[in-house]
Amino acid sequence: MSSTNASEKTVSDEQYSTTKLDGLEATVEREPAARSACPECEGRVVTHDEESFCADCGLVVAAEWVDRSPTLGDLGMVGNAEQSIETVDPLRTDKGLHTKITKSTDGHGNPLSTKQWKKFQRLRKWHKRYQFGEGRKRTKRLNEGLRDIEMIGGNLGLPGHVVKTAARYLRRASEARLAGGRMAWEALAGGAMLLAARESRIEREAIDVNVATYTKAPHERVCAAARKIRCELGVDTVPVTRPNAVMTVVDALDDDAIPGSAAVRTWRLAHHLMKLGDQEPVGPGTSRLTIAAAALYGADRLTPQKHLTQGQVAEATSTVVPTSMSRISRYNCELVDAYEARHGTKDPGVILDQEPDTLH
Repeated sequence: MSSTNASEKTVSDEQYSTTKLDGLEATVEREPAARSACPECEGRVVTHDEESFCADCGLVVAAEWVDRSPTLGDLGMVGNAEQSIETVDPLRTDKGLHTKITKSTDGHGNPLSTKQWKKFQRLRKWHKRYQFGEGRKRTKRLNEGLRDIEMIGGNLGLPGHVVKTAARYLRRASEARLAGGRMAWEALAGGAMLLAARESRIEREAIDVNVATYTKAPHERVCAAARKIRCELGVDTVPVTRPNAVMTVVDALDDDAIPGSAAVRTWRLAHHLMKLGDQEPVGPGTSRLTIAAAALYGADRLTPQKHLTQGQVAEATSTVVPTSMSRISRYNCELVDAYEARHGTKDPGVILDQEPDTLH
């Protein structure tokens, strides 16, 4: 056979062959796909040292191959993630050690002997230690919360990226130790899913109701957990839950509770106090409707003419969300203090004398 610029030597792979071009070894597809054909002359495209070029006209098709998929560092992993090749999933807490070691039977369902039972008992003990690490109790609760997030996402048919975003919020909440007291892990899981769904711009009204339906916590606790995650972790890019909370409380009051001339001024001032409550934050683990009720009462206290009482506001708000006079009193004081600290005075004219458009 006469010698040309290229002589081909077949390899064992049916798809590829090794080619020598000017003394260099290169790899070429035996049946090249459309991307393996030269865009200029439709000739063979060969690869050598991460450079692809046409064997006929010499056109360089690609100089290198770049993997643009998210790195493990982008996914929030700790340690030397760039050198790791393990699949990363924010829903995993134990690096995939989800093996279930039964207590009384082997893998075929046969009963264990005494010797086997003791062996399996040791395996279970070491498995739990490796599975959850040093903070086993807290990591176990985090693992249960992540399973709740998977369950909620599966029941609602949410995209995988929304579920993983919620898992990251729950991890951050765990690191910040937001769970505790009245803030249960179940509520935090629902709140994290609510924030993730809102961030993805999914229809809000359906999400607010449906997330709570599949969460192991009441609807108000889910909203309170979402507000706590948003305030404590500084998740400012996510829309707030119940943006019209102040108007919801106003609508719950009697029509003649605040005269028409003072209603707008009181609402504007209450809306400003509500924004301060989100920024400070005031009562981060409390429902936004409760804070809105305290903001409305605080706005009424700041104006020269008083029209509302704590009992009146608490009774009206209780028709929407459970609350009490003591909570209205407590958060009202914190909101007024935040107003004074921000503006250096309790004069409501600082806000009311501005044009309405400048408040947003």
